[in-house]
Amino acid sequence: MNRITVDGTLYRGKELAEGHPAAFAATSPFHHKLYLFLREWFSPSPLLTLHTSGSTGKPKEITVHKRKMLHSAAITCDFFHLGEGDRALLCLPLEYIAGKMMVVRALYAGLDLMVVEPSGHPLAGITKPFDFAAMVPLQVYNSLRTDEERRELSQVGNLIIGGGAIDPALEEALESLPNKIYSTYGMTETLSHIALRRISGAGTGRYYTPLPGVSLRLSEEQTLIIDAPRVTDGPVVTHDVAEIRPDGSFHIIGRKDNVINTGGIKVQVEEVERVLRPHISGNFAITSLPHPKLGEALVLLIGPEANPDRTREVVAECLPRVRQPLHILVVEAIPLTGSGKTDRAAVKKLAGYRLPLL
Repeated sequence: MNRITVDGTLYRGKELAEGHPAAFAATSPFHHKLYLFLREWFSPSPLLTLHTSGSTGKPKEITVHKRKMLHSAAITCDFFHLGEGDRALLCLPLEYIAGKMMVVRALYAGLDLMVVEPSGHPLAGITKPFDFAAMVPLQVYNSLRTDEERRELSQVGNLIIGGGAIDPALEEALESLPNKIYSTYGMTETLSHIALRRISGAGTGRYYTPLPGVSLRLSEEQTLIIDAPRVTDGPVVTHDVAEIRPDGSFHIIGRKDNVINTGGIKVQVEEVERVLRPHISGNFAITSLPHPKLGEALVLLIGPEANPDRTREVVAECLPRVRQPLHILVVEAIPLTGSGKTDRAAVKKLAGYRLPLL
């Protein structure tokens, strides 16, 4: 834990804490960010400051214990049987927990961490397979577009996908791949994922299974409460409306913040988006604006890739009238957070600019 192997080169914690190794200086800006994180990790302080993704509002700053991050790394590495010398891919931004935890897993298990500048095509030019990698859905989608990257993707021994919803079409495309692929559930407050859902090979399904040491329950509002004493200082009360089965597996219905009351009918944004996702090209988002009669009116924002006329037909065909958006707006791009999630606050603001009065 006092050393790390990066791109095949071993570095010791003391040299990383005291100075900038030449190998880091001669590579890339992303390697420099990695060095800065490692310098902070090997500093005397037992604490680290993290930032949430800000998908539903302004990002929050939280302080966590490094030992808790090591516990999280241990849970993941033990689950996937990762050990010294196994190759892992870091291709996620280091500003967020997903990227940081890839580094901590390498520290904990002695992994050989290959560093690739975060981009939409992290496997471009890769010639040697990985034992473990974490990606966001867009990276996985892009990797399936070329034969070379698809081959490399299928050779990742264990692939976890997080940071946003996985499109049903993308999930279907991954089902037949020979490697082990999982969707993750977690957040900054839980120091990355605390549950996994298999989406390739045997054991696939729509329910997540908690990792060892994690227990779940529902609040009075049917939102998920996470008890994970190895990685948190107390129960984490989420805004995720969920269903928990008797065996402890669970399914996320949507966020409490994303319930829209339109004409007395409560509509879960994620459920509407799930129905529309197979039929709308590119990114899109459902939001709401105040309405004098309905209280709130549903608004659908689509990108330039989508056909507005066809989208109206899809809405009419797939959704009951009470869940159909009152307006469909074409925008240049759907606002995203730094970690690639839909920026719900920015989406609502953008809709307000386009439709100041309903």
